[in-house]
Amino acid sequence: MTTNQKSLNVDARFALPDNDCEQQATPDAEIIEFDYSKRSQWLRAAVLGATDGLVSIGSLMMGVGAVKQDAKAMILTGCAGLVAGACSMAIGEFVSVQSQLDIEVAQIKRDNARRATGEPENEGAKEKLPNPAQASAASAVAFAIGAAVPLLAASFIGEYKLRLGMVIGAVTVALVLFGWLGAVLGKAPIIKSSLTILIGGWLAMAITFGLTKLIGASGL
Repeated sequence: MTTNQKSLNVDARFALPDNDCEQQATPDAEIIEFDYSKRSQWLRAAVLGATDGLVSIGSLMMGVGAVKQDAKAMILTGCAGLVAGACSMAIGEFVSVQSQLDIEVAQIKRDNARRATGEPENEGAKEKLPNPAQASAASAVAFAIGAAVPLLAASFIGEYKLRLGMVIGAVTVALVLFGWLGAVLGKAPIIKSSLTILIGGWLAMAITFGLTKLIGASGL
């Protein structure tokens, strides 16, 4: 009996608990989730630029088409709007994001000075800082792509009413596509995002067409 008890004590002393064995055999796996907020810097600028290009140039061409049936006038107006809009979006986005960057950098410096404990700087905060050049380029390129849709739709159609219909149809399809793309990349509700952009674009074109038609009819 004494020998058996000693043997059991030795075995128990060298035996590993079941939980420790399971922990060594199957270490805790770290679940890495993608931070979709990192996409917001360029995604917001790109979606905004593309939507602005579609709605602005489509509405501009519809406004010109309300008083002039000449295809050349519509296309030249659309081209001028594309260049001016892309430059305006790029400059405006750069200034806006640069101001945001200055504010966030100043806040980080104030936080570090307030600690005054020699702790290492927060690298995660630096990674999330906005990039003005990236946002500016994304906004300008996206605006040009969006603006090219109604231009291409109207470029090869001579008949007046068909040309207006093609502009509306092309802008409608592109708005739904950009709304879907932005929702997918940003993990947002697809239907809500697409409908919001679509209804807003329709309203902008309708208001521009109606007011321009009214102003033209008044003889101004």
